[in-house]
Amino acid sequence: MTKSLLVSAAVAGLTAAAINIPAPYARATGAVQPVAAGNEVAVFAGGCFWGMEGMFEHIKGVKSVTPGYAGGTARDANYPAVSSETTSHAESVRIVFDPRQVSYTDLMGVFFTVAHDPTQVNGQYPDEGTSYRSAIFPQNDVQRRMAASYIASLGRSGAFAKPIATRLENGSFYPAEAEHQDFMRRNPDHPYIVRWDKPRLAKLARTWPQLYVR
Repeated sequence: MTKSLLVSAAVAGLTAAAINIPAPYARATGAVQPVAAGNEVAVFAGGCFWGMEGMFEHIKGVKSVTPGYAGGTARDANYPAVSSETTSHAESVRIVFDPRQVSYTDLMGVFFTVAHDPTQVNGQYPDEGTSYRSAIFPQNDVQRRMAASYIASLGRSGAFAKPIATRLENGSFYPAEAEHQDFMRRNPDHPYIVRWDKPRLAKLARTWPQLYVR
């Protein structure tokens, strides 16, 4: 269900018409940009990519964050297809970061503790469906081992009352349509952003002050 219009409206005390979801675009924006020497890439899926992008943009050492689709094919990597829940994609973010300033482990820490709820299965907050699943798409074997170890450690720690639902997956990343890029920055007063994403951004500033940048 596209951004779970009715559920979001009910929770936020808004009518469905008050939530302005962008009109679907026919195709995504194209190939990902090359990564400068010394930088690395992380790809995380944790619900709506609007808030995920807005969250990681405020992390020290993060050079860029691109919303998009991971885990499916290029042919149907577009908002209408992914929102139909008939593809294998997850709404994701591609994070280019400088490992000399922020580690992959730090990014996973933000991902698991602030950016989303890793115990929710095939959904996040008001949004339901496999496209909103919790997943990590390791970009190399080192990241895969680190992510597997991190998830196992979280499970043993008892930090969450429910099992961790986050999956380690394979698949290419495809940037989303232009309408979805920089959405939170361009639309800070959007009802969805105000209800679901701004509180998490405030939590990021409180719980990760050593990483948070305005």
